[in-house]
Amino acid sequence: MADETKVEGEIKEKLIKSKEKWAQDGRLLTGKTDEARENRLPPGQRLVENWPVLDLGVQPVIDAASWQLTVDGLVAETIQWSFDDFMAQPQSEFVSDMHCVTQWSRYDNRWVGVSARDILNLVRPLHKANHVIFHSFDGYTTNVKLSVFADDDVLLAHTWEGKPITREHGGPVRVIIPKWYLWKSAKWLKRIEFVDEDQPGFWEVRGYHNEGDPWKEERYSNGPVEETVPGPDWDTLK
Repeated sequence: MADETKVEGEIKEKLIKSKEKWAQDGRLLTGKTDEARENRLPPGQRLVENWPVLDLGVQPVIDAASWQLTVDGLVAETIQWSFDDFMAQPQSEFVSDMHCVTQWSRYDNRWVGVSARDILNLVRPLHKANHVIFHSFDGYTTNVKLSVFADDDVLLAHTWEGKPITREHGGPVRVIIPKWYLWKSAKWLKRIEFVDEDQPGFWEVRGYHNEGDPWKEERYSNGPVEETVPGPDWDTLK
């Protein structure tokens, strides 16, 4: 079926160029990572109470009736869910902080959705699957290691603070990976692809770090993408 998702807005080329310049200049880096794990607020971050809206200038118009999720690639079982299928899965409630690479953090966000571990139990990644690629309805992609996706606090969220996640924040369903900078938590999720070799995404090929650990200040790339190594069996990650 052809993708007929409407997209409103125009790509903010100026924004993209400015953030690429941030990466080149190392903007916002403090270098204060030695004691970072002892603090709840990662180095260089500031607390906010609202949830700032940041995107590339376009926002897909996706209602629950037309939303679909595909989970495929190097898996034993492929998933293709409608929103009703997604909501019929076991639902998890998590409370976690979020940290944006643009320097803001927000504590104690209440999420509801389907946990990554429940999805992994369903699709059963093959032994050669090392990485996970998120594809969004606006064409955005980002990448994480399978072990990152398999963490116990990773969620495909549909609800924030008791209400459906709004379009500007990536609804109806977005990824939440609390331990990484927020650009790894893809909005408007369309597909989860399991692959053997890493595939850096939109920001990763534009100077941003391939990992994105806030406590290490992994905002920007500090060298070539790490060499791919064989991943563990999914059974060892449960």
